[in-house]
Amino acid sequence: MDWKNHYAAIWRPKTASLKPVRRIDPISAEQLLGIDTQKQLLFDNTRRFLRGEPANHALLWGSRGTGKSSLIKALLNAFAGASLRCVEVNFHDLGDIPEIIDLLDHGDARDYRFILFCDDLAFDRGDARYKALKSILEGSLELPPENVLLYATSNRRHLLPEDASANQDTRIVHGELHHGDQVEETLSLADRFGLWLSFYPGDWETYLQMVDQLFCDYEGDRAALHTAAKQFAMLRASHSGRTAEQFFKSYSN
Repeated sequence: MDWKNHYAAIWRPKTASLKPVRRIDPISAEQLLGIDTQKQLLFDNTRRFLRGEPANHALLWGSRGTGKSSLIKALLNAFAGASLRCVEVNFHDLGDIPEIIDLLDHGDARDYRFILFCDDLAFDRGDARYKALKSILEGSLELPPENVLLYATSNRRHLLPEDASANQDTRIVHGELHHGDQVEETLSLADRFGLWLSFYPGDWETYLQMVDQLFCDYEGDRAALHTAAKQFAMLRASHSGRTAEQFFKSYSN
């Protein structure tokens, strides 16, 4: 893998190899509206990582289409020149992460800092893969390499399904809340991410700002454009950045 000329790769489990990404989404942080706090926190954490200072694994969780994955892409575009590289790992291939880490802790790869990116991370009850991920986040007998962090996105705050019945075992002991075993298991995985970033649906004003940004060269009736954009969003019950982009691709004056 030529990390000097390729900023990102995707893990291919069948060949146990890294495929270079040749067409990277050019999105920038300035294009992402309504998530300024999340951007600052993740960028600050990444800057510490690039300087060799202590940095946290990050969990970006929240509503669909709110910019979680786009923020990771913007991060790579911002810091690729500062030796940041990214490896995308499919959720179903989490068991291969130890092998991926071995590749990133070998040869020329040691000259770079890597974000392992896992999109839409969520486990079903009884899925044993989350236990392997816990050991990766904190290390086992061998500590993970200092040049690798895990950034994951999820629609679930705690990554595992949360059943109402699980709270029945919760007790208050000497004034302190003690969760049952099932809740403790659910919380223990997400707790290993030192940085939690929450993403919520934006308001209509932010949505229309996203539309205007996409239609920056539009010379038609802006009010009519906004009306059409709102109608498009209401049909989808979502006025997120993803919806704005879909409207942009489908709208014809």
